Amino acid sequence: MTGRRTARRTALFLLYQWDVTGQPLTSLYEGEVDTYARELAEEVSAHAEELDARIGSASEDWSPDRLGALERNILRIALTELRRDEIPLEVAIDEAVRLAKRYASADAARLVNGILGRVVREEKSSERT
Repeated sequence: MTGRRTARRTALFLLYQWDVTGQPLTSLYEGEVDTYARELAEEVSAHAEELDARIGSASEDWSPDRLGALERNILRIALTELRRDEIPLEVAIDEAVRLAKRYASADAARLVNGILGRVVREEKSSERT
């Protein structure tokens, strides 16, 4: 098993190809795909509509369709990891920002950080009520 950072990156590449090409996710697996990466990508693809709704509600100006495929899938991955509650909130956000900086841009990283921050604030606010 590879590290989670590497698995997350693999999941991002798989999801990006799936999102852009519309091909079945399983058709994109080549060679050995890390178990964590495969499970994460499959969970994201299965819940993409729900995840996009969360992204859309947290972002007033950036609907999921308006986001680039990289940013959209980075957000989907982070939201899935947050839902799984396997890693601390700060780690999920930091890893998402790291992916956005590395594969998109500093502006994309700020956008990802802002949207994830809003999602977390909305969830905390709804928990209090």
